[in-house]
Amino acid sequence: MGRPKRDIRAAAEESTTPPEQLTDTQSLAKVIKAEGNSLYTCSLPNQRTVLVELATRFRNTIWIKRGGYVLVELTPPKEQKGKVEGEIVNVVRDEKEWRKQSYWPKEFPRSTYDDEEDEDSTVGKMPPSDSDED
Repeated sequence: MGRPKRDIRAAAEESTTPPEQLTDTQSLAKVIKAEGNSLYTCSLPNQRTVLVELATRFRNTIWIKRGGYVLVELTPPKEQKGKVEGEIVNVVRDEKEWRKQSYWPKEFPRSTYDDEEDEDSTVGKMPPSDSDED
Protein backbone atom coordinates (compact mmCIF):
# COMPACT_ATOMS: atom_id res chain seq x y z
CA MET A 1 0.00 0.00 0.00
CA GLY A 2 1.21 3.55 -0.75
CA ARG A 3 2.20 6.25 1.64
CA PRO A 4 -0.59 8.37 3.11
CA LYS A 5 -1.18 11.63 1.26
CA ARG A 6 -0.66 13.61 4.46
CA ASP A 7 2.99 12.40 4.55
CA ILE A 8 3.50 13.46 0.96
CA ARG A 9 1.92 16.86 1.53
CA ALA A 10 3.93 17.41 4.72
CA ALA A 11 7.21 16.65 2.93
CA ALA A 12 6.28 18.91 0.02
CA GLU A 13 5.21 21.75 2.30
CA GLU A 14 8.35 21.45 4.39
CA SER A 15 10.54 21.94 1.35
CA THR A 16 8.81 25.12 0.14
CA THR A 17 9.79 27.32 3.06
CA PRO A 18 13.49 28.12 3.59
CA PRO A 19 14.89 28.09 7.13
CA GLU A 20 15.68 31.40 8.84
CA GLN A 21 19.39 30.60 9.07
CA LEU A 22 21.76 27.70 8.46
CA THR A 23 23.78 25.82 11.05
CA ASP A 24 27.56 25.41 10.73
CA THR A 25 27.20 21.96 9.17
CA GLN A 26 24.55 23.00 6.62
CA SER A 27 25.23 24.32 3.15
CA LEU A 28 23.37 24.89 -0.08
CA ALA A 29 24.52 22.70 -2.96
CA LYS A 30 23.79 22.26 -6.64
CA VAL A 31 22.88 18.75 -7.81
CA ILE A 32 25.29 17.51 -10.48
CA LYS A 33 24.28 13.90 -10.92
CA ALA A 34 21.91 11.28 -9.51
CA GLU A 35 23.98 8.23 -8.60
CA GLY A 36 21.05 5.92 -7.77
CA ASN A 37 19.80 4.46 -4.48
CA SER A 38 18.96 7.95 -3.20
CA LEU A 39 22.57 9.12 -3.61
CA TYR A 40 23.43 12.38 -5.37
CA THR A 41 26.66 14.07 -6.37
CA CYS A 42 26.46 17.75 -5.45
CA SER A 43 28.68 20.79 -5.83
CA LEU A 44 29.17 23.05 -2.83
CA PRO A 45 29.68 26.83 -3.22
CA ASN A 46 33.46 26.35 -2.79
CA GLN A 47 33.41 24.03 -5.88
CA ARG A 48 34.00 20.94 -3.74
CA THR A 49 32.09 17.88 -4.95
CA VAL A 50 30.37 15.71 -2.34
CA LEU A 51 28.29 12.54 -2.36
CA VAL A 52 25.11 12.96 -0.29
CA GLU A 53 22.11 10.82 0.58
CA LEU A 54 18.48 11.89 0.32
CA ALA A 55 16.65 11.94 3.67
CA THR A 56 14.16 9.09 4.06
CA ARG A 57 11.16 11.41 4.39
CA PHE A 58 11.79 12.69 0.84
CA ARG A 59 12.34 9.31 -0.84
CA ASN A 60 9.65 8.39 -3.38
CA THR A 61 7.98 11.70 -2.51
CA ILE A 62 10.07 14.48 -4.02
CA TRP A 63 12.22 14.09 -7.10
CA ILE A 64 15.37 16.11 -7.57
CA LYS A 65 16.43 17.17 -11.03
CA ARG A 66 19.98 17.73 -12.19
CA GLY A 67 20.93 21.40 -11.79
CA GLY A 68 18.51 21.87 -8.90
CA TYR A 69 19.49 23.13 -5.48
CA VAL A 70 19.34 21.29 -2.16
CA LEU A 71 20.16 22.00 1.47
CA VAL A 72 22.85 19.60 2.64
CA GLU A 73 23.79 18.67 6.19
CA LEU A 74 27.46 17.64 6.06
CA THR A 75 28.69 14.93 8.40
CA PRO A 76 31.94 15.63 10.32
CA PRO A 77 34.86 13.67 8.80
CA LYS A 78 35.27 11.53 11.94
CA GLU A 79 31.66 10.30 11.77
CA GLN A 80 31.52 9.56 8.02
CA LYS A 81 30.64 6.04 6.98
CA GLY A 82 32.07 5.18 3.57
CA LYS A 83 31.94 7.71 0.76
CA VAL A 84 28.70 9.46 1.78
CA GLU A 85 29.63 12.88 3.19
CA GLY A 86 26.20 14.14 4.23
CA GLU A 87 22.43 14.13 3.87
CA ILE A 88 19.98 16.21 1.86
CA VAL A 89 17.72 17.72 4.51
CA ASN A 90 15.69 20.05 2.29
CA VAL A 91 14.99 20.49 -1.41
CA VAL A 92 14.81 23.97 -2.94
CA ARG A 93 11.49 24.05 -4.79
CA ASP A 94 10.65 27.78 -4.72
CA GLU A 95 14.06 29.07 -5.82
CA LYS A 96 12.87 32.68 -5.94
CA GLU A 97 12.00 32.60 -2.23
CA TRP A 98 15.28 30.90 -1.29
CA ARG A 99 17.37 33.44 -3.25
CA LYS A 100 16.02 36.23 -1.03
CA GLN A 101 17.70 34.68 2.02
CA SER A 102 20.98 36.18 3.24
CA TYR A 103 22.77 32.81 3.20
CA TRP A 104 22.22 32.15 -0.55
CA PRO A 105 25.77 31.83 -1.97
CA LYS A 106 26.95 34.28 -4.61
CA GLU A 107 28.63 31.33 -6.34
CA PHE A 108 25.18 30.16 -7.52
CA PRO A 109 24.10 32.98 -9.83
CA ARG A 110 20.69 33.07 -11.44
CA SER A 111 20.96 31.27 -14.76
CA THR A 112 20.18 33.59 -17.64
CA TYR A 113 19.89 32.86 -21.31
CA ASP A 114 22.55 34.62 -23.40
CA ASP A 115 21.37 36.09 -26.71
CA GLU A 116 24.96 36.17 -27.96
CA GLU A 117 24.88 32.44 -28.54
CA ASP A 118 22.06 32.86 -31.07
CA GLU A 119 24.26 34.79 -33.51
CA ASP A 120 26.01 31.63 -34.69
CA SER A 121 22.87 29.51 -34.67
CA THR A 122 21.53 28.31 -38.01
CA VAL A 123 18.17 27.15 -36.68
CA GLY A 124 15.36 28.27 -38.99
CA LYS A 125 17.74 29.65 -41.64
CA MET A 126 18.18 28.49 -45.21
CA PRO A 127 21.40 26.64 -46.00
CA PRO A 128 23.99 28.61 -48.00
CA SER A 129 23.69 28.18 -51.74
CA ASP A 130 26.61 26.43 -53.45
CA SER A 131 25.66 27.43 -56.98
CA ASP A 132 28.27 29.69 -58.56
CA GLU A 133 26.88 29.34 -62.10
CA ASP A 134 26.97 32.41 -64.40
